[in-house]
Amino acid sequence: MPLSKQEWLALEKKAHELRRLCLDTTYWAGSGHIGGGMSVMDMLTVLYHKYMRLDVKNPKWEDRDRFILSGGHGSMLLYSLFHLFGYGNLSMDDLSLIHI
Repeated sequence: MPLSKQEWLALEKKAHELRRLCLDTTYWAGSGHIGGGMSVMDMLTVLYHKYMRLDVKNPKWEDRDRFILSGGHGSMLLYSLFHLFGYGNLSMDDLSLIHI
């Protein structure tokens, strides 16, 4: 199922927010690897928004889709993505305390 132009533009904006958030959190931590997260930013934005079956209000739903990230260098992307999409109640303060 292809994306509509409106969905495409909204996801492009969300990916831009994620890039900014990843850069900010890496800066706040004083270290980190942003290359891994930046390289898959658009893909994960589309997956989480459009294709993965998830329920923010029911994170333990047995039939939810799962995403396994094997490279820890991309974890800041996941934390940022969880924050923007509302998973796990991660606040900006929480993100500012993460040190990878």
